[in-house]
Amino acid sequence: MASHRKPRTPVLSATGSRAAIGISTAALASVTLMGEAATAAPATPAKPSVEEVKDRVDSLYRQAEVATQKYNGAKERTDSQREDVEKLLDELAEQTDAMNDARRKLGAYAAEQYRTGGLAPSTTFLLSPDPQAYFDQDHLMDRLGGEQDTAVKDFRDQQAAAFEQRREASEKLDDLTETQQQLGTQKKTVQKKLTEARELLADLTAEEKARLAAIERQKEREAAERAAELAEAEKAREAAQQEQSAGSGTSTGSGTSTGTGSTAPASSRAAEAVAFARAQIGKPYVWGASGPSSYDCSGLTQAAWKAAGVALPRTTWDQVEVGTRVSMSQLQPGDLVFFYNDISHVGLYAGGGMMIHAPKPGDLVKEAPITEMPFYAAVRPA
Repeated sequence: MASHRKPRTPVLSATGSRAAIGISTAALASVTLMGEAATAAPATPAKPSVEEVKDRVDSLYRQAEVATQKYNGAKERTDSQREDVEKLLDELAEQTDAMNDARRKLGAYAAEQYRTGGLAPSTTFLLSPDPQAYFDQDHLMDRLGGEQDTAVKDFRDQQAAAFEQRREASEKLDDLTETQQQLGTQKKTVQKKLTEARELLADLTAEEKARLAAIERQKEREAAERAAELAEAEKAREAAQQEQSAGSGTSTGSGTSTGTGSTAPASSRAAEAVAFARAQIGKPYVWGASGPSSYDCSGLTQAAWKAAGVALPRTTWDQVEVGTRVSMSQLQPGDLVFFYNDISHVGLYAGGGMMIHAPKPGDLVKEAPITEMPFYAAVRPA
């Protein structure tokens, strides 16, 4: 009897076997490739270009200057607070001496009372061999009693004053300690930024360093060209002002102006400040320094105006608030010129679109165009 069942298809036909083997091989290859990709070493990051290094170094120098200004401010506060603490400690010592004198005086009165035994006045009168002498002595004791009360009050006053001065000195010492910690923090920040900048520059090849120097020279040429345009505009304004002055009758009558080349000359103090700054050209930039052998930017401007008899604060952020604000077109020699939105750099205007400034670590005090950096503001200290 014939079977009606259909023959079962083999689970793996020849074709199916080859297909399965093909799939397994592909999967294995895929896993192998994934494993190789997972264990492969990460790609080395591309070396930054010279332009990128320059931008990064410039940024680090600016960050270092900001930290330097914070350091300068903390140091200025530290010096002031230290003076306050020393003064308070001297006053406290004097107050303690006065309190001890009052205590000794009060002790002398107490000892005297102990010796006399504190007898009642009627008993002392009855026992006195000379009544008149008693009355004289009694009057003296009244006076001594008043002095004793005064001594007690004086001691209490001196004690309270000494306590208050001790409290104030303790608070000042706490402030000084906190500021010294800030000083240390900013110092570490400056050193870290400068170290990173030096490492970036050290990694450059000789060819890259030459390329970087060429970029710097090009930047200086462009800044000098813009400064020359400012100088020409400055001369044109001066000529126009001289002509206006001559037309208003301020000439000598012989056709020669009495002017000295500028109708708005710098004050004598400003001239002294510029002369001092010019004498510092060639000295190194050192962050946190204010002379006499090295300077940072605000240290130079502070020292220059100090030589002219004008006291300036230490940081750029405080110096920009001093004196009269002037525009770039109103600049005169001696004016302070500030740069960047964070006011992290300052120079002393020398005229003709040029300034004298302490630029950055590794550089020297020099005369340079004010167009080298983005202008923020200018002030005239005096």
